[in-house]
This record gives sequence, structure tokens and C-alpha cells, in this order.
Amino acid sequence: MTERRAAGADTGTGRDAIVRAARRAFTLRPYAEVTMRSIAADAGVSASLIVKRFGSKERLFHTVADFGPAADALFAAPLEEMGRHLVLTMVRMRREDQGDPLLRAVFSLGNVDERTLLRERFREQVTSRLAGQLRGGESELRAELIAGLLLGLGATLSLHRPGAGERATPEQLADLYAPAVQRLITGSED
Repeated sequence: MTERRAAGADTGTGRDAIVRAARRAFTLRPYAEVTMRSIAADAGVSASLIVKRFGSKERLFHTVADFGPAADALFAAPLEEMGRHLVLTMVRMRREDQGDPLLRAVFSLGNVDERTLLRERFREQVTSRLAGQLRGGESELRAELIAGLLLGLGATLSLHRPGAGERATPEQLADLYAPAVQRLITGSED
């Protein structure tokens, strides 16, 4: 995780803070209700900096709707180790970024078009990409179930805040949760 942070570290531009604030805003409110000023206030930057970095609210929304960077981090492991890696990466991303990298695909309060875009991007950038990496039969079904396990983990950690999951180390969570994920990754190859 440190490598991910170092490689994509915010170099004082406020980009990471803006993206985190925009994710929260677009998840909690429909697109039409989100303002650049409210995102700027949450991020602790000026609205003009958001315009300078992203150009428009629409371009910022499309940045938020991009699951590619999360998928890059999640799938950066060989299949034999991917279950544990997925759980560790999810938990660490949640804690470092102060938010879940995937849940916005499910819980966004935007209009139908916004929710459809998020779900299509999630399917393309997360589920279909994972299905393409899996070996053996029923790769698409297994990929959907793995995505469901990851979303379920994120929802559980959000729902039970504060709770045992929040107090557990990423390694403890991986010890308990990763075997179920890995079973779906390897399929009948166990």
C-alpha cells in the first residue's frame, strides 16, 4: 500500500483531497445537487483549484466514476495469492483513503443515468477485468461473486462502525475473509 501511495502521492495539488470529497459528494447526493463549492469546502481547497485541476464538474464526476485505479491496486497479485491481497488491499484502501473504493457503485444516490454509468464502469473495470484473469469454468459468475464479497466486506465495515472490524488489523480480517474469496478465484483448481 505504501508503494501505491508513493507512486500516486498528492504533490501538494489537493487532487487526492478533491477526489475523496467528490466521491463522498456524488455518493451521498444526486449530481445536480452537488456543487463545486461544497466539494471544495469538504476538500479544504478553493473551487477555482478544482476547476484548474479537473476543468468541470462533469469531468470531476467522470474521474470519480473511474474504478480503474482501484482495480489496478486490487488485482496486482498472482492468482494464487489474490484472495488475501484483495482483502488486505480493500481494508488498507478504506483506512488510508477514508472511504471504500468500490461501494459507490452500489450506494450512489444519483439519478438513473448516473447510477447506470457507475454500474457499467464497475462491471467493465472490475468484474469483467477480473473474469478475464480467472482460469477455469464459470469465470464471469465467479468474478461477480468475488465482487459481491468485496462489496459485502466494505458494507459490513461501514455498517458496523465503530465495531470489531474497525478494531481488527487488515491481517486479521484477511485471515478470516480471504479463504472464501480465494476459493472463488481458484474455482475447481483447489
